[in-house]
Amino acid sequence: MLIAGPTASGKSALALAVAERMGGMVVNADSMQVYATLQVLTARPGDEDLARAPHRLYGHVSPAQRYSVGRYLEDAEAVLQEAADNQLLPVFVGGTGLYFKALVEGLSPIPPVPDEVRMAWSRRLETEGAGALRSELETFDPQLAARVGSLDGQRLVRALSVAEATGKPLSHWQAQPGRAIVDVDRAECVFLDPDREALYRRIDTRFERMIAHGALDEVRRLVEIAPDSSLPARRAHGAPHLAAHLAGECDLEEAVRRAQADTRHYAKRQKTWFRHQMTGWTVLDPDDATARETWLESFSA
Repeated sequence: MLIAGPTASGKSALALAVAERMGGMVVNADSMQVYATLQVLTARPGDEDLARAPHRLYGHVSPAQRYSVGRYLEDAEAVLQEAADNQLLPVFVGGTGLYFKALVEGLSPIPPVPDEVRMAWSRRLETEGAGALRSELETFDPQLAARVGSLDGQRLVRALSVAEATGKPLSHWQAQPGRAIVDVDRAECVFLDPDREALYRRIDTRFERMIAHGALDEVRRLVEIAPDSSLPARRAHGAPHLAAHLAGECDLEEAVRRAQADTRHYAKRQKTWFRHQMTGWTVLDPDDATARETWLESFSA
């Protein structure tokens, strides 16, 4: 089973309910919840939830590491085998669209990129800016540049690093077929699509609750463990702004306001991405209690 949706849409609660009713295992499909240290800031399941059903791929990666979609697929395949061995239903849940896409379509066989190549492009991003790297991409990979209207700095670094390291553009590798590990035709796939304004209110309230429950201390430890601000874990929602506050660059109120705004914008992008990319999925309003219960009852009938 695959349960996707924007941040703060109630995905984890629904996945746990399904796992309890059907004898399942909850499997993380969120790129930030894989990291240790950030339990509060990434809204990882707490001890009470972990006691109610098996959970996998949560908090198992050091924030000092660069965890990739390829590594996620390897870990997910091992979890699927564990679930099969124990006759448990795997319930994948999260908001990272690329993880779901990789599960059901596979991953293009892109060769590994040497660290020195990636770091060289990262330094150019810092010194020259994303505009200069965008111009380079138009030379190295005009097909990708034409297809994608804009890329953030890290994706530009990725595309240019692959092109330099392999001698072939990233668009070439992306066109190669991957191997799916979840058969989408046999899986129940649901996308939670709450009302936008209600979702935004939950995002704002939840972030304030995160601050009250120690998110700032988590970011303080994160900066100590992973001082390189380009590491993926350092981009967890709210982490850059709280780190800026800890560095004396803004007060806490401003950091919270910026973090809430960024998270709302991200949730909007998530909703758009899933609607366009994951066609054919069941769409469920998590705030419609009757529809939610009817959907749940369909598995226990």
